[in-house]
Amino acid sequence: MFDCRSVGFGIAFFIAGTGLAQDKPNASPVEEWTRFRGPNGSGISLATNIPATWSPNDFAWKTALPGRGHSSPVIWGNRIFVTSGDEVTGKRWILCLHASDGTIRWQREYPSRTFPKNRDNSYATSTPAVDRNHVFFYWTTPDEITLLALDHDGKDTWRRNLGPFTSQHGSGTSPIVFGDLVLVNNLQEGKSSLLGLDSTTGITRWQIERRTAKVAYSTPCVYQPENGPPQIIFTSTSHGLSSINPQDGRVNWEITNAFPMRAVGSPIIASGKIIATCGEGGVGLRLVAVRPGAMREVPPLVYELSRSIPYVPTPLYKDDVLFLWADNGLVAGHRADTGERMWQIRIQDSFYGSPIWMNRHLYCLSKNGTLYVVALLEKPEVSAAIPLGEAAFSTPAVAGGRMFFRTESHLFAIGGEKPMLQKAR
Repeated sequence: MFDCRSVGFGIAFFIAGTGLAQDKPNASPVEEWTRFRGPNGSGISLATNIPATWSPNDFAWKTALPGRGHSSPVIWGNRIFVTSGDEVTGKRWILCLHASDGTIRWQREYPSRTFPKNRDNSYATSTPAVDRNHVFFYWTTPDEITLLALDHDGKDTWRRNLGPFTSQHGSGTSPIVFGDLVLVNNLQEGKSSLLGLDSTTGITRWQIERRTAKVAYSTPCVYQPENGPPQIIFTSTSHGLSSINPQDGRVNWEITNAFPMRAVGSPIIASGKIIATCGEGGVGLRLVAVRPGAMREVPPLVYELSRSIPYVPTPLYKDDVLFLWADNGLVAGHRADTGERMWQIRIQDSFYGSPIWMNRHLYCLSKNGTLYVVALLEKPEVSAAIPLGEAAFSTPAVAGGRMFFRTESHLFAIGGEKPMLQKAR
């Protein structure tokens, strides 16, 4: 099913409820997974008790979801939150499941409507964000951008209509929570903005108007300098790399010519640098690495890459290595300081999901629903290819000693103790 050709060798703080993570590997193996790709979008889990390969009989549980969707699960305690959409009516579902056994704790339905979108998009592509009190959901129609807050028991807290959304492909960015703010990257082909909303009330704390250009699908992250206040990093075609002060929405700096094409993969933090990508037509075209300095100074470009980089999947950084998992199955390790490629393998499959790192392995879901595991040995190699039975466009999540991943219409769990009297659902 796959063909691996190694061309090199060598693999030379989480704050609960905020999603703020740094490069320090001190997060708990049972940490909450609060946003797209976990703590600060890093995709890193320190869990060590989850297997690197298994058979279908080894799943802790498998639960059917209504409709279909591409959003990833988020976890707080024993609660998993995930969304789905109906391709016929456009209706949205929000579900909360027990992480222990996969049973549905509660389910909400929201009428909506269909509209033209990319065939590889869904009506439930945005991943929720969760803190200790609320879970936040984002979806769009041409008439309305909905940002919704529920408590962990599924009761309404607030709902905002952020205006119309214009794009021939539909939307896909995900909200994040930072402190008491919900942050949204509303870069579209209509009226665009960056938004910081009060997480308790939904009131707009600040809004930055943006130039209209190509829709952005990237999700922001937090850059925390060693000496200085935190910065929220957004990416888009129209404004490139943007650093925003989360307290008042001021623009700290921007690199406006960073991305000539669409920003789909999300920015990450790598050893004091910001790594971000853009692309077009299913191909990654530019990766930039910048190192911020003084608050008001535009940071210099440390290096850039223009070949064999991801377009939709987000890069990953761990232990001085920048891992790039491209849409076409090209997986490579680069020196994070210089961008130099150290090794490369190819998997004969295609990918929209982003990789995560756990216990010296990379895990990534392919579009056809195969979970690939790459062992980071002296010569990295694919150690497992596990078919899940249907298409998958999401990114795995890890919490409480288990890994969770969703295909279009199912949610799976692996690891931990298997529930007694497991029944097929």
